[in-house]
Amino acid sequence: MRVVEFGTGTQATFVPSDPPRDGVLALWGDGVAGDTAIELVLPVGKVFRRTKVDAALVPLSRAIPRLLTAEGELSPAIAAWSAVAEAGVNLIARGRLLPAASPGGVDSWRVGPLDVADEEMLRGLAAALPPEAHALPLSGLKRIRLHSPESLIRALWDATADVLVRTPAASVAAGGPAFAAAQPTLVGPDGAAWLAELSARQAQGAHLVLRMEVHEPEDPTVPEDEPTFEAVLAVRSAADPSLIVEAATLWDAPEAVLERMGEQVETQLLLGLRRGARAWAPLGRMLRSAAPTGLALDYDEVVDLLTHGDAALGGAGIEVQWPKDLFAGELKAKASATQAPGSVTGPEFTLKSLLRFRWRMSLGDEDLTDAEVTALAEAKRPLVRLRGKWVKVDARLIAKVRAHRAKKLSGAEALAAALTGELELDGEKVEFTAPSALTGLLRRIRDSAAEPIEQPAELRATLRPYQKAGLAWLATMTGLGLGACLADDMGLGKTIQLISLHLHRRPRGEGPTLVLCPTSLLGNWEREFARFAPDIPVRRFHGGGRHLDEVAPDEVVLATYGVLRRDREALSEVDWGMIAADEAQHVKNPLSATAKELRKIPAAAKVALTGTPMENRLTELWSIIDWTTPGLLGSLDGFRRKVARPIERDRDVAATERLATTVRPFLLRRKKTDPDIAPELPRKTETDRFVPLTAEQTTLYEAVVRENLAMIRELDGVARRGQVLKLLTELKQICNHPAQYLKEPGVLHGRSGKLAAFEELLDVILDEGDSVLVFSQYVQLCRLLEKRLAERGLPTMLLSGSSTPKAREDMVARFQAGEVPVFLLSLKAGGVGLNLTKATHVIHYDRWWNPAVEDQATDRAYRIGQDRPVQVHRLIAEGTLEERIAKVLETKRGLADAVIGAGEDWITELSDDELADLVRLGGT
Repeated sequence: MRVVEFGTGTQATFVPSDPPRDGVLALWGDGVAGDTAIELVLPVGKVFRRTKVDAALVPLSRAIPRLLTAEGELSPAIAAWSAVAEAGVNLIARGRLLPAASPGGVDSWRVGPLDVADEEMLRGLAAALPPEAHALPLSGLKRIRLHSPESLIRALWDATADVLVRTPAASVAAGGPAFAAAQPTLVGPDGAAWLAELSARQAQGAHLVLRMEVHEPEDPTVPEDEPTFEAVLAVRSAADPSLIVEAATLWDAPEAVLERMGEQVETQLLLGLRRGARAWAPLGRMLRSAAPTGLALDYDEVVDLLTHGDAALGGAGIEVQWPKDLFAGELKAKASATQAPGSVTGPEFTLKSLLRFRWRMSLGDEDLTDAEVTALAEAKRPLVRLRGKWVKVDARLIAKVRAHRAKKLSGAEALAAALTGELELDGEKVEFTAPSALTGLLRRIRDSAAEPIEQPAELRATLRPYQKAGLAWLATMTGLGLGACLADDMGLGKTIQLISLHLHRRPRGEGPTLVLCPTSLLGNWEREFARFAPDIPVRRFHGGGRHLDEVAPDEVVLATYGVLRRDREALSEVDWGMIAADEAQHVKNPLSATAKELRKIPAAAKVALTGTPMENRLTELWSIIDWTTPGLLGSLDGFRRKVARPIERDRDVAATERLATTVRPFLLRRKKTDPDIAPELPRKTETDRFVPLTAEQTTLYEAVVRENLAMIRELDGVARRGQVLKLLTELKQICNHPAQYLKEPGVLHGRSGKLAAFEELLDVILDEGDSVLVFSQYVQLCRLLEKRLAERGLPTMLLSGSSTPKAREDMVARFQAGEVPVFLLSLKAGGVGLNLTKATHVIHYDRWWNPAVEDQATDRAYRIGQDRPVQVHRLIAEGTLEERIAKVLETKRGLADAVIGAGEDWITELSDDELADLVRLGGT
């Protein structure tokens, strides 16, 4: 037999057998070659039929490890059986094991007995099994009858128990092969009798109970007069578990009571005592009495019973009961912290604070004094008299308390522990009580978004309510010296919130702000500051001749991630008041050069801006949060082991909640669909994204301008107008991509600033699970985009004038059904007559001279039937005719046919000087 890799499309069902350890897991599906054929009941058309399936039969000894470690894209059946196997192993680990004999008389183990919670879990797992996971028909029946999901799960659990219990050393420990050897062993008459007795003992008769009693001294002031202990013997009815009778009064009990105890109660009592004496020696003294009723115990015997004998007697079927008021309650250790001597801290707690770890011991709900803790530690006894009651002392707990007396905590460690209420020490989680300095900080963090704050007077805009809340949160977090990750959806205004934050911090002299972003967003940031905060000095630290001389205290410096990698040392020399990382997913890989260099730049406040704080792995979230708030999530290796793996692999709910509790105060996430935000959004949001030209584009652009302007000056009339249109067309193609202008297939990546910005924008849109329309007036450009996205493995569709009506209808239907998220359309072919409301984003890769044409294209998504906000993105080549025409279109969009008219005719009527100014390369 061979183990088949579990993968997408692979299905599974469990095939039980006798003995159960011979059961196998049958796998079939994509890529599974058949070792044999098994009969299953599978859908054939609209009916279910018995079907022979080529399957790989995997022995459980090899399938169980695979099921327990299965991860990645699993079929529903494999995922369900993986959960069943994990549950079974957990039951076995809890000791839910019973010996049994198969119908053929062979020794076997089964899982049991199951309590109420276990039975409920069984029903839940059975309900979660998809039909194909238990498509196994009962044999010997003409009509199709399937094994029930519960029976197959129980069969797998029993088979798992039988496989795991039998180890190479089991036969040696058991003294024989029965119930231990790997090979089937006949139980025999003695074994069958033992199993019958065991079964009968479970089903009827009486069980022994040992009830502990404590007799307090007559005079508690006399030190030598200590409490005495007595174990009182009783029996519990198996038929009526609520009925318990002391052995001393058993024979005087009414006949009705004795009937509930069974006919062999005396024999069962004596047999039980014998089993108990073998498990715990002091019980043997009862066997010397003709009528055993109880047993006096000294202190050491009580301690031994409490620590070891209780469990041993439970294994022998004897229940030990302790008085509820005997013990003072559970002794707990709670972690806390105080300011460490010599640590540099201000009046308020900061992440740089150094705290001294301390333990707080509690008994029930009351804290113990230092003297009482010392008394417990020095007693060296597991049972100590304290406050008039007995206290069970865990020596391991006391040792742990004493071992961490000198431990120190960083501010970030203490803050994370205060948020979750737990601190991890040596792999164990203990309750953590935050010191007063930390509780005040937590209160401010939790109330940060609710604290009222006025938008800065210098801001040339009106913030929406949720943006004001975002500003208040950012101001509080950065004011406390803590980091922040603003993870609003695209289009909710992360940029204007950051600009508002800079203006808010400005009067306080917090220092200059460094904004790091992709190259394609440099122009956006510059224009947004110029539009909303024109009084703020802004410089680009990018390109030749860049410098950081005399940076003003309120200045904003814009730099790219590429410049960060090359000039990190120069950036580190400035005393930054704040660093903002836009599109922070660029530093999601903590081991990348960009992430490493970013961590080396000191700043009083750090803000990450991203709509996708986690794209694939939790370590991406760690990378961003560890930059904004270092140490909050611990080390990368520790985070992987203790957080990422339990959540991603084991779906650990508790670990997920702890992570959310820790991260939530430092990450503000608002979605377009949030009920308190969606009503505030306009139905359509339009954004101009300015992108730089590459060196190749710049060279081509300048050459075309120089050559065409010289020719235009020599022409007039129709010839001049034709030459102007040729110039405009060539410049627009160069702005799109050099390959379009040069009409060459060539390499596409790395040659166009607009293509780079388009891909970055598309990644964000697709990561959010949205669909997008991409318009261009050039079919050739659409084909280039189709080729580039195909290279990246992204599915697209392309609609042009050459598409047949049938193909057009099919593409629209597929897009609306969500089969393909990216729809490339030529402006003329796709600008009218289509209903594409599946799209929530529209990208205009190049500009049409008439804004009405662009609006018509946008209305393919923004139309009746659209129930979600639509975002329109226009890509504009910075410093080119596209940027200058965009300014004209912005001022004239509301005027029907005024100045612009329809199309490009207005441009052809410009004078030579006006035309030269329009097409020149450089700033506006």
